[in-house]
Amino acid sequence: MSHHSYVEGENQIIMEASCPGNRYAQKLNENDSPQGIQFTAILDLQVSEARGVVRVLEDSKLRVEGSDWAVLLLVSSSSFDGPFTKPVDSKKNPTSASLSALKSICSLSYTDLYAHHLDDYQSLFHRVSLQLSKSSKSVSGNASLTRNELVPFQSDISFKGSEDDRVSTAERVKAFQTDEDPSLVELLFQYGRYLLISCSRPGTQVANLQGIWNKDLTPPWDGAQHLNINLQMNYWPALSCNLKECQEPLFEYISSLSISGSKTAKVNYEAKGWVAHQVSDLWAKTSPDAGQALWALWPMGGAWLCTHLWEHYTYTKDRDFLREKAYPLLEGCASFLLDWLIEGPGGYLETNPSTSPEHMFIAPDGKPASVSYSSTMDMSIIKEVFSAIVSAAKILGRNEDELVQTVLEALPRLLPTKIARDGSVMEWAQDFQDPEVSHRHVSHLFGLFPGHTITVEKTPDLCKAAANTLNKRGEDGPGWSTMWKAALWARLHNSEHAYRMVKHLFVLVDPENEGNYEGGLYSNLFTAHPPFQIDANFGFPAAIAEMLVHSTAEDLYLLPALPQDKWANGCVKGLKARGKLTVNICWKEGDLREVGLWSNEQNSFKRLHYRGITVKANLSLGRAYTFNRLLQCIKTQPLPSAASC
Repeated sequence: MSHHSYVEGENQIIMEASCPGNRYAQKLNENDSPQGIQFTAILDLQVSEARGVVRVLEDSKLRVEGSDWAVLLLVSSSSFDGPFTKPVDSKKNPTSASLSALKSICSLSYTDLYAHHLDDYQSLFHRVSLQLSKSSKSVSGNASLTRNELVPFQSDISFKGSEDDRVSTAERVKAFQTDEDPSLVELLFQYGRYLLISCSRPGTQVANLQGIWNKDLTPPWDGAQHLNINLQMNYWPALSCNLKECQEPLFEYISSLSISGSKTAKVNYEAKGWVAHQVSDLWAKTSPDAGQALWALWPMGGAWLCTHLWEHYTYTKDRDFLREKAYPLLEGCASFLLDWLIEGPGGYLETNPSTSPEHMFIAPDGKPASVSYSSTMDMSIIKEVFSAIVSAAKILGRNEDELVQTVLEALPRLLPTKIARDGSVMEWAQDFQDPEVSHRHVSHLFGLFPGHTITVEKTPDLCKAAANTLNKRGEDGPGWSTMWKAALWARLHNSEHAYRMVKHLFVLVDPENEGNYEGGLYSNLFTAHPPFQIDANFGFPAAIAEMLVHSTAEDLYLLPALPQDKWANGCVKGLKARGKLTVNICWKEGDLREVGLWSNEQNSFKRLHYRGITVKANLSLGRAYTFNRLLQCIKTQPLPSAASC
């Protein structure tokens, strides 16, 4: 990048720089006039006054001599002024902004800054703790919940170290296929939460393919926001793993997409509402990207993102958020989907043209193709969005809105999910031959996870077909695919296969020869596609949480996919469930021992499920509950049994 550095005063280095106006330009010639984003970084150096001396070298370097200590403060800013202001039109001065930021912290001591950092970070991180072990000795002293531990923010996290603290992380990852160390699962779970806390906070940009940890001027896939699984997976752990605030950049990004997407809907499709396709970017791109229809022609990216808005409400019950942020975006999305649907054979409403992200099929003429009609993923996402806006309208008293009535009429006419001749879930409306049965995407299982239209209780035949689909797809794939499959198996309450996918991620990737790998972990625990993509780092804690706790509006499933032989003993505290619930559970030798719930909802109703036993519970605002009744049922009834206690 074009830049220059200089020393300001006696203790600051200022670097001012600019991005090229053309995204593909690598360098700027001297005669070029920079039209891209401008940016500034300032390094401020503080040393001990009694002995330290700072000397200026070559007007661009600082040298410290004889100091007992030094504190380096680094601030930076850019001229980026949102996705709808061209860099050349920005009025923001990054140098002034950086100096202002520096001024606000220069008077603070190192101790003050560090204390502020800890308070800022730990208030989020310490909400959830996880302990897993094979041996009862590791957890027996800790597997007990006091009343205080039922209250959020009260429990401390303790990590068990490995037997030999000198063993490197890389060696631990290498050894996992044989030792299956549960503490490494704990670490990767909390690492995912740490990464989300560190890259997505109110006021930041949305986490992209590398989060914020991109090291390249031209990163893979431009380090963009991809909307057919990657961006969504980045935010999967935000709700269940008690980090709801980290979603704010996502919601602001969806708002920006809705502005761009309304133009795309009108220009490209002469449709109402808004739409976003598969590839987006910092500038909230919503139109189809240049490329093959295989991946570019997929107008469901915005609709998938809208399901996150409804999920946020189901967990938080925040009516202000639902009314002011979520509902307007859902309205625009539903308006587009209604215009996009056409009537097909049998009176069904269908999408045409339609693709299943990045996957192909063999057409009736024997040739490979990617465009058909009514892919299962299309229809599954539309069902979720339509169900969400109907539910939201009921809560907000908007049942009679014309749009809602139209959606209600459309819902039962949507093409249903079908089962193929081989017993798997059909990926397209027709039972096409699949030229790549082990394809990395499992888009046609969206209705199982993260969707809710396929459930163990209500659609057992589709669940059986989903299991057949997963077996057909196999275990290989990039990191994000591995974690999606883990979450899918968890929704099927299949602990063996869910754990197999967890274990499958623990393969050490050599960055110098990463082309020889598919999925896995680098030595710093970043997840590999390869190359590095951060989505699986976020998919991992989401999948682990799903294995331990699954919730719906009225149901709470405890340890639905616990691998009893691998994590025989454990405690998890602080997970969130739908309905403003905090969940704490402990188990020993694979059996549930303690359950604690903390409700932030007035008079909520839940059915607690554990191995076929159901307990009905009425929960009150601000009260902690330990469910000895459920535990008594477990002790007195043979398991498994379909009983209500």
